[in-house]
Amino acid sequence: MRRRAEDGKANTVGFNAPLPRRLGEVLRMLRSERGQFGQAAGETKRAPDASEDNERFCQRSFQAAAGSVTYKLYMPADHAERELALVMMLHGCTQDPDDFARGTRMNALADEFGLIVAYPHQPRSANAQGCWHWFDTRHQKRGSGEPAVLAGLALDVATDFKIDRKRIFVAGLSAGAAMADVLSATYPDVFSAVGIHSGLPHGAASDVMSAFAAMKGASKGGSQTHEADGRKIIFHGDADVTVNPSNGKMVFDRARSRHGKLPEVSTDGMVNGRRVTRMVHGPATGPATAEYWIVHGSGHAWSGGDDRGSFADAAGPDASREMIRFFLQS
Repeated sequence: MRRRAEDGKANTVGFNAPLPRRLGEVLRMLRSERGQFGQAAGETKRAPDASEDNERFCQRSFQAAAGSVTYKLYMPADHAERELALVMMLHGCTQDPDDFARGTRMNALADEFGLIVAYPHQPRSANAQGCWHWFDTRHQKRGSGEPAVLAGLALDVATDFKIDRKRIFVAGLSAGAAMADVLSATYPDVFSAVGIHSGLPHGAASDVMSAFAAMKGASKGGSQTHEADGRKIIFHGDADVTVNPSNGKMVFDRARSRHGKLPEVSTDGMVNGRRVTRMVHGPATGPATAEYWIVHGSGHAWSGGDDRGSFADAAGPDASREMIRFFLQS
């Protein structure tokens, strides 16, 4: 018999009361509390050391017509007994799957919520800095390049573990976040929701030079033709000097525009020592279509992460936990 994570656990994240599932409830709660955040609910427990291969965190490879990719896969010990979801995690430049797993602590959440977590690896042989090619027009379209390989990988893993197509998600940091937004635009039928941390919008650049300009806040505008892309949760530090925070706002603004005029609420508060602004956009009778978290004073780093990993900031809201909460809303 498969089982879901308990609703209380899935929704008591970052606030001093259980987080409502419906935006109408969010609106009522936040108005009554005047936007005051509580401390994060509990600590994320550590999973087995992310640097060691074992039967629960192992190396795999995937081959498709568009190319191939190696990846690390994490499986909860009791995965055969649970209703699973898949989260594909895309690392940033200079990172690798072990480092990214360590910094985000996503494997510990996999144990808690019943997640299969796939960490594709971009080798230095493909890019000198290990970056995904979010800025290259050859890798911004459906049916070819990295988007085709990554979407194929997600479907392959979901098939292996009999995961419902509505429970396939992708998240990333920096270049990985930019590629996650590419996947949101090109494969909305594969990825139901997307987590974008310190990233850039799909189509923000078309070559290396325009990529550096976009990272500095001078985006070329990008594509806005994909009306069906999935739900998005966006995190960005307002002290990020690597990827200008204007990029996070652009991702959120586009998500809002694609879903039309819907209720929206903005709140400010403190989470684990950091001031945070959170905006929620979506219908009153369903899960939010978009969330945007501005972490004040944070730089180019995964919020609430484990600083044993690179580009991770232990202060602020737990971005991994908030993303899982957002993904599993229904």
